[in-house]
Amino acid sequence: MTGNPLAPLLAVDGLQVAFGTGRGVVRDVSLSLRRGECLALVGESGSGKSVTARTLVGLTGRHSRVRARRLEFDGLDLGALSERQWQRVRGRRIGLVLQDALVSLDPLRTVGAEIGEALRTHRTVDRAHTGERVLELLADVGVPEPPRRARQYPHQLSGGLRQRALIASALAAGPELLIADEPTTALDATVQTQVLDLLGDLVDRGTALLLISHDLSVVERLAHRVAVMYAGVVVEQGTAGQVLGDPRHPYTRALLAAVPSRAGKGLPLSVPQPPRPAAGPEGCPYAARCALADDRCRRALPEALESSADLESSADLESSADLEASAGHTVRCWYPDRPLPGAEARPRAARTSPARHSADGQVLLEVAGVSKTYRAPDGTAHRVVRDVSFTVAAGETLGLVGESGSGKTTVARIVLGLLEPDAGTVRFAGEPWSGLAERHRRPRRGLLQLVQQDPLSSFDPRHDVRRIVGEALAVTGVAGGAARDARAAELLDQVGLPSVLLRSRPAQLSGGQRQRVAIARALATGPRLLVCDEPVSALDVSVQAQVLDLLVSLQRELGLALLFVSHDLGVVHHLSDRLIVMKDGELVESGGVDEVFDHPEHPYTRSLLRSVTGGSRVG
Repeated sequence: MTGNPLAPLLAVDGLQVAFGTGRGVVRDVSLSLRRGECLALVGESGSGKSVTARTLVGLTGRHSRVRARRLEFDGLDLGALSERQWQRVRGRRIGLVLQDALVSLDPLRTVGAEIGEALRTHRTVDRAHTGERVLELLADVGVPEPPRRARQYPHQLSGGLRQRALIASALAAGPELLIADEPTTALDATVQTQVLDLLGDLVDRGTALLLISHDLSVVERLAHRVAVMYAGVVVEQGTAGQVLGDPRHPYTRALLAAVPSRAGKGLPLSVPQPPRPAAGPEGCPYAARCALADDRCRRALPEALESSADLESSADLESSADLEASAGHTVRCWYPDRPLPGAEARPRAARTSPARHSADGQVLLEVAGVSKTYRAPDGTAHRVVRDVSFTVAAGETLGLVGESGSGKTTVARIVLGLLEPDAGTVRFAGEPWSGLAERHRRPRRGLLQLVQQDPLSSFDPRHDVRRIVGEALAVTGVAGGAARDARAAELLDQVGLPSVLLRSRPAQLSGGQRQRVAIARALATGPRLLVCDEPVSALDVSVQAQVLDLLVSLQRELGLALLFVSHDLGVVHHLSDRLIVMKDGELVESGGVDEVFDHPEHPYTRSLLRSVTGGSRVG
């Protein structure tokens, strides 16, 4: 362990990572991280964040090429470690928390066995106390009923509980550096707050945290410093206050503008730029999308420009506050002070009230007194939805929020006719929808469509986009062959995708492209209501902005109604006309979105809003 507690625990200088003979996925990345400090690495999908994280735990794979001027952890040269040496560092001294807990956790082992193996592997407690320590770790990460949950398998837990169990496993050996790669993605606001509080406590106790996230509200809450990556390059770096409060690089400014906010409601979140010539191999990777780019940007990437000088040398610093203040605000841009054209006057999106979408205010969907009970394998009854009632008008967006396990997805499945309620009724377009035999419901099924959180899991990986969209068109009676292909191409164009992607398979598409294909498939049947179940929770902020703008545009163009299920209150506020809040299967509050946000009446709604607006960990 180093003698100076303020000396870097992790020091990375000039990191490059490439696969095969192609251009490097990570180019010239330099970072440092001290004990008791949180550095956030942000950027859109494909920017190199996760590859950087995997490099720091020796998991880039045999076919990768890793080079760096310096790659050290506590004085240890990570670039020179053998796999046997990595096994003594990975998990014990450097922990890793990945985004997808369902994939990361062994489906054939209970959660308790998963965490217990980490304890036994690193010998942090003796065998007799392993079970006790497992329960302590589960309790520390906010898992309710630890003894019961420890006996369960990953598929028996909600997404939030699985993620917390994964974090508990990563913390089992007490690592000095924790790398958290999107640790709160798809978690509701309450659970997210618990996880962030846990990570914040670890930092306060001296753990170094490298946080990788596309959620800038999470970054603002937890990070001391922020590094912004784009196409393998760190384009801006500084304290959280500097980068989030006074962004200098055009990409950072575009990233922040894409975040839904109260001030931006009704405005488009993404600002498309005209296509420009791509940068050369040595140019700024953002040049092709930047409104300021010129030939200079396309020819060469500038050195990091210091926009605030270091106050003192590291050796003279006495506190973490001094450390934070000393961090220079660096930016790799030829024109960091030039304003972006049009940034101050973006056109207002045509957002209208439900009454304007439908002249007579027609009720399209009516849910009345719906309840649903499940029985566990041991016969115990669990009522997951209790006497829930609401309506959705034609052309309206109704936001549905609540924490994991509140019953949101069960309500959505009842609305879609995929589950029958035990009590209550659902009516659609003035006619009964629940309680019907499927043969009576099938002719109207195309009028209600689902857009899921993870389109990759809902697509057959063997099928190309032509077949994925074509199967939905076949249900509507569109003839096969050229006619169906032409209609599929029209649907892709409607969601902003080129027809050339018809030949692509899901694995060849980006997350944003897959979600657009999912929306195109939903539109194929001419729906009047889209049920959107967490459709943007796994997308980075810039792609999320594009998908949200697309939904607003389609709603305006087609007169669609949306039932928008989400845990992200910023997204819900941006998109919704009205809002309903669920807790423990009950509807606890409803009203206009501004009314609920400004004057919440139920204690749970108030706590939910506090969890979003709570203060950040930076000054």
